[in-house]
Amino acid sequence: MTRIDVGGVRLNVEEAGSGAPLTLLHGFTGRASAWLPFAERWPGFRLVAVDLIGHGDSDSPPDLAHYRMPQCVDDLAALLDALGLERTALLGYSMGGRTALHFALRHPQRLSALVLESASPGISDPSERLARVRSDEELADRIERDGVEAFVDYWQSIPLWDSQKQLPEERRAALRAQRLRNTATGLANSLRGMGAGAQEPVLERLHEVRVPTLFLAGALDERYVGLARTMSARVAGSEVRIIAGAGHAAHFEKPDAFAAEVSAFLSGCLQALEREART
Repeated sequence: MTRIDVGGVRLNVEEAGSGAPLTLLHGFTGRASAWLPFAERWPGFRLVAVDLIGHGDSDSPPDLAHYRMPQCVDDLAALLDALGLERTALLGYSMGGRTALHFALRHPQRLSALVLESASPGISDPSERLARVRSDEELADRIERDGVEAFVDYWQSIPLWDSQKQLPEERRAALRAQRLRNTATGLANSLRGMGAGAQEPVLERLHEVRVPTLFLAGALDERYVGLARTMSARVAGSEVRIIAGAGHAAHFEKPDAFAAEVSAFLSGCLQALEREART
């Protein structure tokens, strides 16, 4: 565990492996350590997994400004500076995928490749976006009022996770225990500052993404399969891979298939970079 100060807040980083840098961003209620088991599946890469603001062992400040998406991605750039990483491949899941996408648009020179799992470009329709902001605010209030345990019990019951009901109980229990290690302040402010309604929608800007990009989604998560294809159509040269038998969290539900798709994509990107360096 390494906590790095980035302008007044400390972000936790977990590292494994060696080689070309691959920065990893978890989803809402997640944490960096969930990515570390993939190190053995992705040889040749230095995994740099980050606890996003309000999660894991990173700070959970009361000031909402730290959670706004532009500040979050600027803090991520500062973190890369502190680690001496000029460029990195970036993989983000769900909320982390939205963060990675905003990072790609705000700091394009820092990326060598982009992998987005179950990601969204935000909500373009103003009325739908406002409804989501209100819904997230109600959920944030609920977390602060009832506490993390009650929220996690609710969160794990929503239909988004139905595909996980067939997983072994010990794996589901471990995921619940990981989620319980978050704080009410961190989760609530994450919803308010980085929720899908709070972030600026960027669908119309996706043509600006110029690095090799892979969109991943679980086949059972039809909404995000559609989003992956919609976004890929706007990113030149990007690829879409659908993980059979998986829902929203393909990396958790089908880790072998997920790891294989990411490995094949990143290996191709690494070879291209090595050829570029020789010319």
